[in-house]
Amino acid sequence: MLAQVGQRPDDFLTPEFHQAKREELRKIMPPNSVAVLFANPIRSRSNDGLYKYHPDPNFYYLTGHREPHAVLLIFKDKQMVNKIEFNEIIFVRQHDALKELYDGERLGKEGAREKLKFKVTYEGPEFENFNLDFSKFDKVLFYDFFNDVRDTNEPGDLYKLIEQFKQKVGYKDKKLNVAIEPEKNNIDVVTLDALMKKLRGIKSPEEIELLRKAVNISTVGQLEVMKFIKPGMSEMQIHGLHEFIHKSYTAEDQGYQSIVGAGHNGCVLHYRESQKPAVEDGELILMDVGAQYHGYTADITRTIPVNGKFSKEQKLIYDLVYKAQTAAWGICKEGTTFDALKKVTEDVINDGLVELKLYKSTKPEDTIDPVTGRNRYNPHGCCHHIGLDVHDKGEYDILKEGMVITIEPGIYIRNGSPADQKWWNIPVRIEDDFLVKKDGCELLSTMAPRKSAEIETVMNESSGLQNLQLPNIDQKK
Repeated sequence: MLAQVGQRPDDFLTPEFHQAKREELRKIMPPNSVAVLFANPIRSRSNDGLYKYHPDPNFYYLTGHREPHAVLLIFKDKQMVNKIEFNEIIFVRQHDALKELYDGERLGKEGAREKLKFKVTYEGPEFENFNLDFSKFDKVLFYDFFNDVRDTNEPGDLYKLIEQFKQKVGYKDKKLNVAIEPEKNNIDVVTLDALMKKLRGIKSPEEIELLRKAVNISTVGQLEVMKFIKPGMSEMQIHGLHEFIHKSYTAEDQGYQSIVGAGHNGCVLHYRESQKPAVEDGELILMDVGAQYHGYTADITRTIPVNGKFSKEQKLIYDLVYKAQTAAWGICKEGTTFDALKKVTEDVINDGLVELKLYKSTKPEDTIDPVTGRNRYNPHGCCHHIGLDVHDKGEYDILKEGMVITIEPGIYIRNGSPADQKWWNIPVRIEDDFLVKKDGCELLSTMAPRKSAEIETVMNESSGLQNLQLPNIDQKK
């Protein structure tokens, strides 16, 4: 009997979408090959508590399956095993009434046939004795293992699926240097990633719609926080407001750990602690936050003055970053290279910092930090794909129609930098999401102001959160 798996929204990707992606992969796979993909492991948080399960993006992209302990096999050509013909198989977690009582119903092999539209499905414990000779393939394509999967003592769990697969293909664990048997020359742990980058880098219309929703939710969060923020709030409060708004619009999660840093903390590129108890009047706060909607994540950054007004120095730096981002936007179209986007932002920033006398010249000896080896005040790249990952799979050479990318230049002048102290603790990053088209690109994140003057105007408006009042939990009886 098919388990009644819980209801979910009706705008998830369809089984037909995932079927089409499997077929696209099959078409570009090498002759006489099989691709083997495993679900993500379950991660322990502490004691018997677990982190919320996140499907492996490649596995989800090809199946739509969101449960752990599963393996997918896609064949270039039709196969025949036990008088059954197929070109793809999925092994999924078996039913367990007691565990499902605690954790919810599982799809099972019947559900995989009905809901995921696979014709040939099995339960995990059946993989061990599945009679498939991997030595007959010219290529067995899979991602190499990280030895980070725990044995859950559940029949057919991911740990056992991987160990059984290693036995079947004669895999030599390079990291542990343990030879199960002489490694077969048909093992290929490189090609599959290149194929998935080719597929996932170009977004289908269905994916673009989910990304639009994720971006809109994220930009509304930025907009409302701009209106609501005031000196004295903690970083954690501001962090929480973003995520409260995201959840209010039914975003399931964040696409990555939110970065909310005021003053010096904003100069830490991946600052995640949000521990400052009170953001100060006169500080900038950098908020790099992206909602995840049905697996697809936005990536939006805004940097704003906590008191609603940029100082002279803050505005000069902010407007320079804005100028750099706008210059990259101007050349963002099919045929442009990622390197060209990086170069134009770097050139604008270096020239501007020379004009502001923060650099003596644009020569490397004046712009490169001798300790980090990076541009002293503009140390990171400017663009990356977004999708099922915040730094999504995709090719990083030439822009193509259908790619969705970020443009995110930044300037960070840390406390103690070799600049006049009036510039210290100024972090600015502006990050927006763009859909690449043949003759240009579409700015997706339009709902969050980008210009410094627009930000100051919006920060004088009232927020829909204005009446949010929480009781004081520190009152003594």
